[in-house]
Amino acid sequence: MRILITGGLGLIGHNVAIRLLKAGHEVYITDTMTNYGIIPQDEIEYLTSERRKKIKDSLEGDQTFGWSTYDISDASQMHTLFDYFKPNIVIHMASFPRQKVVNADPAMGARVMSEGLLNLLEASKRFNVSKFVYISSSMVYGDFTDDVTEDAICNPQGQYGIMKLAGEWLVKDYSRKGYFNHVIIRPSAVYGPLDVEDRVIAKFMLTAMRGEALKVNGASETLDFTYVDDAADGIVASALSDNTNNKTYNITKSHSRTLLDAAHLAVKIVGSGTIEVRDRDLDFPSRGALSIEQARKDFGFNPKVDVEEGFQIYYDWLSSSAFWKKKLNS
Repeated sequence: MRILITGGLGLIGHNVAIRLLKAGHEVYITDTMTNYGIIPQDEIEYLTSERRKKIKDSLEGDQTFGWSTYDISDASQMHTLFDYFKPNIVIHMASFPRQKVVNADPAMGARVMSEGLLNLLEASKRFNVSKFVYISSSMVYGDFTDDVTEDAICNPQGQYGIMKLAGEWLVKDYSRKGYFNHVIIRPSAVYGPLDVEDRVIAKFMLTAMRGEALKVNGASETLDFTYVDDAADGIVASALSDNTNNKTYNITKSHSRTLLDAAHLAVKIVGSGTIEVRDRDLDFPSRGALSIEQARKDFGFNPKVDVEEGFQIYYDWLSSSAFWKKKLNS
């Protein structure tokens, strides 16, 4: 199968590419490698370089793999890309990654998350894509507690969640018209090696490694922390399964932990750092654990890495990274 991954050099995206290549599929990724105006340029260059190396190291024999920096916001570039590669499946992961980034530049966020999505949907329609996999977010639910299922009422708070939910409806509308089948994936709090620092677990770990104070925004706030390998496994399985057409899935660990617990665990693993508890950040909804029973039933999704193991793996990687060693020592 020919599979196009947008955002294929992202944290989850490059892991998805590796799994598809190892399964023998033809893979093409496109990624602008943007720093969103927030991530330090040297950090994004290091991470994307390392992610490309991981993909290349996974290649065997004469496997078909290609990549480009085509921008999904440019309709003509998407036409060129689809005309060249003619994908059977599109896994759309290119997006502004979270609410903070969208809040910093809402206009650019809308251009990528809405206009970019429409360009991909139109190209998928024109070039007869059979399945469109849209990576959404648990943020579409708004406030929720544990065991939330995919049919729960969505009440997103903030432009990021609103645009993700609007994207789901756009994808469903193209599918309703018979252009292709779709799968919608809602991940939560994904973390792991080769992540950027500007995420909660990365911040906790690196702040502890600096011996500084971990800032916890709401002691009782919880997240469904999901290790990147589990998220990538779920996305790949849903894309390749014949049992997922036109369905929506939560892809998470399905086990909520408080931010305070996560901070304490980071300090314990690192052996340094202190904790500063502050008021909850009202820009973010209160979240719990998502139900993954539908994904278990339809394609055998079974996340394996719990928080304790995942945090340790991530810390070990940070400790061995030449980039972060240099950063921390300076």
